Amino acid sequence: MFRLYGSHGSASVLPHIVLEEVGAAYTFVPVDISGDARDPEYLKLNPHGRVPTLVHDGQVIIETAAIAMYLADLHPRAGLAPKLDARARGPYVQWMVYLTNTWQETMLAYFYSDRLSTDPMDAPRIKAKAGQKLDAVLRIVDAGLGKSKYLSGDAVTTADLFLFMLAGWHPTELKPIGAYANIARVRDAVAMRPAVQRTMTLNQAA
Repeated sequence: MFRLYGSHGSASVLPHIVLEEVGAAYTFVPVDISGDARDPEYLKLNPHGRVPTLVHDGQVIIETAAIAMYLADLHPRAGLAPKLDARARGPYVQWMVYLTNTWQETMLAYFYSDRLSTDPMDAPRIKAKAGQKLDAVLRIVDAGLGKSKYLSGDAVTTADLFLFMLAGWHPTELKPIGAYANIARVRDAVAMRPAVQRTMTLNQAA
């Protein structure tokens, strides 16, 4: 049994989708991230206080990308990660790292620019710069998708599920996500998957 600690609509959406995709038995444990305070019991699991956190067989795993890759590798029949010796494994790992280290981090800088400086006057400049960087990042991802059906080849992996989640957070005041044709194509294809639709229904209903 897996226990996924998360908050609906947050970064826990990706591992939530993966759990639905692989058909694993799991319990979703809501974590209130609306303020700075966190439940002391949750901080014992994840001292950062962020979501998601996965508990499996007494082992605690944090970080969205790490949890998704862990679950995919545990359930190879689901086909959400290339095998270790597969040619697609390299691009798969590359994109998982890029999505979490670059795309997601740039979005966080855009949405939470006030947290990146002690001077409130810096926030607008940080946000503007993050918006410019986000466009460059999305153009790189879009160009990468122009070479293949999905991020690491012809099959959907957790990287594409990750892309779906991030695309759903895209700031409406910037260039629309539809301007990146390949990203929009993959987002729309992933959105049609039954496990994704179930997960999004669960997130919206909460």
